Amino acid sequence: MNPPAMIIFLTSLAAGTTIIVSSNHWLLAWIGLEVNTLALLPLMTKTPHPRAIEAATKYFLTQATASALMLFSCLINASQTGEWNISIPPGLFTNLLSIALMMKLGLAPMHFWLPEVLQGISLSTGLILSTWQKIPPMILLFQISNSINLDLVVILSLTSILIGGWGGIGQTQLRKIMAFSSIGHLGWIILILKFNPQLSLFSFSLYVIMTTAMFLSLITLSSTKMSQVSTSWTKNPTLTTTTMLILLSLAGLPPLTGFLPKLLIALELVKQNMIIFTALAMLASLLALFFYLRLTYIIILTLPPNTHSSLATWRTSTKPYLASSIINIMALTLLPMAPTINFS
Repeated sequence: MNPPAMIIFLTSLAAGTTIIVSSNHWLLAWIGLEVNTLALLPLMTKTPHPRAIEAATKYFLTQATASALMLFSCLINASQTGEWNISIPPGLFTNLLSIALMMKLGLAPMHFWLPEVLQGISLSTGLILSTWQKIPPMILLFQISNSINLDLVVILSLTSILIGGWGGIGQTQLRKIMAFSSIGHLGWIILILKFNPQLSLFSFSLYVIMTTAMFLSLITLSSTKMSQVSTSWTKNPTLTTTTMLILLSLAGLPPLTGFLPKLLIALELVKQNMIIFTALAMLASLLALFFYLRLTYIIILTLPPNTHSSLATWRTSTKPYLASSIINIMALTLLPMAPTINFS
């Protein structure tokens, strides 16, 4: 794809998100979501491969369905209340609107499109889909968090945490693993949305940092499968070690950054007397921990049979990547900031 076209599409992505952030009108928010969706489709198909075309088609159909559902709920609400203002609770159609936004996020059980779409596109486009494209629906969910149905949120979030761990166990494709990782993390973020939107926003920010760090590392290592990442030690030992630590951070192990959101969310749920749901979420997260540890084992504790002969062939450029370095450090070392955070 030529640079001017790339600039146009990336600018459209930024414009769509800006429209949603700055709008207080449901119709403008819907327009912003559509601009975002249409700007990403050409980026998905920049490599004219049948798999990419299939992924773009699935993404378009899913997003169009969610947008139609969202517009329908907003129209019915406007006909009843005479208002399009986002700050006014949508009333009876909050559940329908919440489901539409969660479908755009890829929460279970509306998650079936996300692993297939992410598997069919490049790592760079997958980075945009896993981070930037999650921002607009999350902003709208934050704005209606007070009127969201608690039962709906708890059921969908626990289902997402379970599916995020269960679905990733049998995968060997790194993009599918990252898709199920995204589903699980968004489940944790949505679980606390009703009680503490500030904590939910903070957890979402950390999710974006860790996911960006993981994708940038995979892009640098040119790895999309377990078999490729298992031979990455001879290409870049330092980055391979960092990638292993980022995986452990995504798993939520202390003393890495990923432990921070899970700790704060669990503490907040205990404060809200939701101990059972906290225990269920933690038990479901053990499934995700299993495949993170398995991938970590493959990366750092196994060596391919052709290690010595591949030193010259597989050696990549040693030029420093400043963006990757900064985001990797943030994805690993933000836990000490926990005592300075106050969401009350």
